[in-house]
Amino acid sequence: MPTISKKGLSMPESPIRKLVPYAEEAYKKGKTVYHLNIGQPDIKTPQIALDAVKIHSLDILAYTRSEGSEAFREKLANYYKNNNIHVKQEDIIVTTGGSEALLFAFGSITDIGDEVIIPEPFYANYNGFSVASGVKVVPVISKIEDNFALPPIEEFEKLITPKTKAILICNPGNPTGYLYSPEEIKKLASIVKKHDLFLIADEVYREFAYDGIKHYSVLQEPSLEDHAIVIDSVSKRYSMCGARIGCLVTKNKQVIQTALKFAQARLSPPTLGQIASEAALETPQSYFDDVIEEYVERRNILVKELSKIEGVKVANPKGAFYCIAELPIKNSDNFARWLLESFDVNGETVMVAPAAGFYSSPGVGLNQIRIAYVLNSESLIKSVHILKEALKVYKD
Repeated sequence: MPTISKKGLSMPESPIRKLVPYAEEAYKKGKTVYHLNIGQPDIKTPQIALDAVKIHSLDILAYTRSEGSEAFREKLANYYKNNNIHVKQEDIIVTTGGSEALLFAFGSITDIGDEVIIPEPFYANYNGFSVASGVKVVPVISKIEDNFALPPIEEFEKLITPKTKAILICNPGNPTGYLYSPEEIKKLASIVKKHDLFLIADEVYREFAYDGIKHYSVLQEPSLEDHAIVIDSVSKRYSMCGARIGCLVTKNKQVIQTALKFAQARLSPPTLGQIASEAALETPQSYFDDVIEEYVERRNILVKELSKIEGVKVANPKGAFYCIAELPIKNSDNFARWLLESFDVNGETVMVAPAAGFYSSPGVGLNQIRIAYVLNSESLIKSVHILKEALKVYKD
């Protein structure tokens, strides 16, 4: 019988999606499931983006340029300029979501067996992307006690070897919601310059920065032109996850030229997605003001309510729309499955993401969950109440 590849067998399951069959069974039993497990915003997509797809005048849904349409990239460059990030359209390659942008980055700067240092917990698919690219993830652990701040820069330096090619961060962070300060970015800039590494920053949550704190991009840091690579996406910014449009942005010409070859190999990003995304760039600031106000209210409610539960420890996110909570249990995988299979409050239960899948260090994060506060305030309050009642009766 033909065998499956070692790479395929090594690909990790998504901690976010692997519980879907249990949720479907819960639905079949007539239960209501509050989804705290996935970062699918319930915020309405800007109407201007939806209308652009409805009224397009295309007769043929043709390929676009491999690097994305010139008009879209010009408008993207102007968007970045308005965020004090000065790049040109030739510094941008449009991709099929931020996921493809990261795969292009890995493909362009790493060889099989090379290493990338990542503060953990991190977006779970970084594990999958690294396996697919033959890259070894070298984790440096950030702690809930420190609100998941950047670990001491000395901890990074200890991990650098001749195989190290890059440091990868998510800013603001998924799954932690941590927002790196300019001082932390400068520390990372110093170490990548010292050791001649790349600094990859996944900045798809750039707009979601709270409490008066401003997002600071690696592309704003002087003298990082040859080192900085930004991964971006319209998915969260405009609540357009299904558009599947992202981009890779860097001033390093060799990286752009190399990534373009990967882009040519997959032909082009989605045409209709680019049409919607180009239109979305005209979204007024008032849209983001309202969205941020809504997420701050949700965050405050979630953190407040979780903090009331005995034995629960919760980090206070400063960006994105996620938080990590540590529960008085041994294994959150078992707990999350039990919630869907065996527990409800008046026919209602919750679906959470076990946090161990957001680490690459074995045995870390087993008693943690990631919560995405993408539900309205009333649903969040109900969800935390269900968690509280569940913890009263759950036995590991």
